[in-house]
Amino acid sequence: MATNLESTSDSLTLANSRYHGLTEEKLVEMYRQMYMSRKLDDAEINLKRQQKIYFQISGAGHEAVLVAAANVLKPSYDWFYPYYRDRALVLALGMTPVEILAEAVGSSEDPNSGGRQMPCHWGHKDLNIVSQSSCTGTQHLQATGAAQVARIVEAVEGLKGRDDIQTFGDEVIYVSIGDGATSEGEFWEAVNTAANMKLPVLFMVEDNGYAISVPVSVQTAGGSISKATSGFENLFITEFDGCDPIESYAKITEAVEYIRAGNGPALTHAHVVRPYSHSMSDDESMYRPESEREDDAKRDPITTFASFLVSEGILDQDEVDALKKDVDAEVRQAVDDALALPTPHPDTALDYIYSHDVDPTSSVFATNPEWDEEGGEKTMVDLINAAMRTEMRRDPRIVVFGEDVADVTKEEYLGKVKGKGGVFKVTHGLQLEFGSDRVFNSPLAEANIIGRAIGMATRGLKPVVEIQFFDYIWPAYMQLKNELSNMRWRSNNNFKSPVVVRVPIGGYLKGGAPYHSQSGATLFTHIPGLRVVMPSNAADANGLLRTAIRCDDPVMFLEHKHLYRQTYNKSFNPGDDYMIPFGKAAKVREGNALTVVTYGALVERTLRAVKQTGIDAEVLDLRTLSPYDWDAISESVKKTNKVVIAYEDNMSWGYGTEIATRIADELFEYLDGPVKRVAALDSFCGYHPDLEDRILPQIDDIAQAITWLDAY
Repeated sequence: MATNLESTSDSLTLANSRYHGLTEEKLVEMYRQMYMSRKLDDAEINLKRQQKIYFQISGAGHEAVLVAAANVLKPSYDWFYPYYRDRALVLALGMTPVEILAEAVGSSEDPNSGGRQMPCHWGHKDLNIVSQSSCTGTQHLQATGAAQVARIVEAVEGLKGRDDIQTFGDEVIYVSIGDGATSEGEFWEAVNTAANMKLPVLFMVEDNGYAISVPVSVQTAGGSISKATSGFENLFITEFDGCDPIESYAKITEAVEYIRAGNGPALTHAHVVRPYSHSMSDDESMYRPESEREDDAKRDPITTFASFLVSEGILDQDEVDALKKDVDAEVRQAVDDALALPTPHPDTALDYIYSHDVDPTSSVFATNPEWDEEGGEKTMVDLINAAMRTEMRRDPRIVVFGEDVADVTKEEYLGKVKGKGGVFKVTHGLQLEFGSDRVFNSPLAEANIIGRAIGMATRGLKPVVEIQFFDYIWPAYMQLKNELSNMRWRSNNNFKSPVVVRVPIGGYLKGGAPYHSQSGATLFTHIPGLRVVMPSNAADANGLLRTAIRCDDPVMFLEHKHLYRQTYNKSFNPGDDYMIPFGKAAKVREGNALTVVTYGALVERTLRAVKQTGIDAEVLDLRTLSPYDWDAISESVKKTNKVVIAYEDNMSWGYGTEIATRIADELFEYLDGPVKRVAALDSFCGYHPDLEDRILPQIDDIAQAITWLDAY
């Protein structure tokens, strides 16, 4: 794997066979692609200086290895998760200069994002280039999830040959990263999972020595990511001069052959240069001495490869100059064409936050229950499990995974032991019925669960995943907020990720303490693109989960742990097609004196508080928190003229504060008293029951608020 990283036009590697099987015509084509990429960089820099675009970040110095990769891999066959330096890759895969520049000018015709993302945030549906965000490293877990899809399709009856899930059996999932972003934990999670599962992922590390101003010596112990990853079983590793397109082609070919043969993933560690600053917002002369930059310039592939073609007699200098002249003219025309493209209309800003085709708030999702009274009343756990079971029978695209959700991890034990099925037994028996290809355990890594689910959903599967406790969801917050929620919007509806994320949440556990009692729903309800659901009873949990699975948006399905096995919220099974539209509150008690708006575990506590006071209060159970039923709230407040909002989250900055503010803003003239909130203290939840009772809102707290407001 050792290579001479000082190669120039006089020392390009020609081992094995002349040019490693590349024809002279192909070498010229590769140089043209490399030079085109560089000139597009230069064109954008010029446009930025003229204030005709708003940002620029270059792929300069990375062209050789990226063009080589594109010529090994197959567009529209393999899948691609690039990063912002990968201009030469997407160009060589088939993206046109105008399409590349369309993103720079922010055109509505831009196939990458329709003017919604910064330049070099690649995405092209026809070429299988999945929409890229600005977050470094997050795409690796998505690529790992995408790499499971072919394996699942092959194993699951009913998935083979479907038009909506394109697989070829031996496809490779390309994902790239800079040397700095290899410090991200999600990179290591992805490599670990891909190696452990022998997934067909090509990890491309483009090592230019710097993460903005921080050198690789600070990022990576020993200064080499290929050495740092050498202990992973099944991972093919090769390190080479990424400024040499021929050597890069040979090394990547070897890696891809290893992957396509089913041996597992590969990591290609390419040493490249960065002749321009990190971006036009950066000035590398402030932290890199001139001597170091001069050394990089000697390895610049645009210079060295042109010299090589001349020295080999493949082109003479006049032909090189003619090629450059032709590319320069093409780029100038592309610039003119891109500047003439239309820009997004301001009224399209809200387009594609959610699906335009499937509306889970519509009457389509309002179905009548068909109660199974012979089966007896069931708990919330029972009916959530039943909803997943019937939906998995209906739709073979559904896969269920998370920590401990399978009955067993070792398949030979399946059916021989009772099975785990989640720490709350919600998924018990699903693996036994549907097999280990559809129900399986994940590593103990929350970002891993969400990131892989995004990759699967992007390619057409329907993941219904579990985060074991809401309290531990935070490693996945980057994936949830910056990746899952906006995949559709940022790609201008070219890609989507309709994942359902089930999350046990909340307190009232008598011993839950700070790390098993959290209730921060507002940290998700403020995210556009994410539906947030929180049922209070078994029947609603069944119907709302079915809606979540059948809708086409990402859904956070919050399951209050305290409600899982309560007797007061049990129900008969409402049937295999029972659904409840999102954004439709339930009026659980009719009244005229005042309104109480609540949800989750506080629904039952509110009903008991109303009974305790004897006051004729109306009680609304929101059921879904985003969207929420403003019409029901408005109608009730206009009738009763007084309102209490009861929620389990902290009083300050909590979910109920938004409802209270909107009522004060839009319904002020209907109010005969202040908007009253009942919520948890601005504290963590204590372990001892006396502490928990003081911190979380109790029946007496709600009753006191109702009594006070009624008398106001």
